[in-house]
Amino acid sequence: MNLSFSNFKSTLYKNYGENPGRMLVHTGVLGWILSSLAQISAVLVNDKLSPEQKSFLVPQEFADAAVNIISFYVITNSLKNFASKLVSTGKLTTPHIKEFLAKNNFISKNPNTKDKVGNMDFDISKVANFDEISTDYKNFKNGVDVVASTLGSILSCNIVTPILRNNFAAREQKKIIDRNGYTKKNSVERPRGITMNEFQNNVYQKYSGSMRI
Repeated sequence: MNLSFSNFKSTLYKNYGENPGRMLVHTGVLGWILSSLAQISAVLVNDKLSPEQKSFLVPQEFADAAVNIISFYVITNSLKNFASKLVSTGKLTTPHIKEFLAKNNFISKNPNTKDKVGNMDFDISKVANFDEISTDYKNFKNGVDVVASTLGSILSCNIVTPILRNNFAAREQKKIIDRNGYTKKNSVERPRGITMNEFQNNVYQKYSGSMRI
């Protein structure tokens, strides 16, 4: 048991110990999954809902869950990766890291010379003598990742996801209304007409009494 727990802690540290931004993204996705499962389960066990209502609500909840989870992961993870790339390429840095880059000639004092810093293929963590700034670099990068992940989650949960969910719900509602309207229209029976003999008999019964002498 202790060995299993130790392996679990080692796995957590290996994957998230130096990447808290990734942890925020993955725990956020896990939270959305658990929340969606709870919502779907609540619909399924609700005795006040008819089978017809459940047959509509359950797919709707699954669709909402997919929108929530996908939009959260894509937006939050993309923003985190973008911010992380800014740090690794040196476009976003600290004075200490910038001083290190200048000392190692990654930043040129000549304005006509193109710097290596800022290029998409440049990675500060792979340069020589990186150990001099490794602690500062990792702390700064982790902080940027956390901020970017937080901003991404706010953007996703409060702006993008509600818009996508509302648009999806509006389309689904329109489909249901059109489908129900079509069904009702086709379920109405056409009024049956009467024959000429029936018409003549009805007229005769209605007016024959007043025509007697």
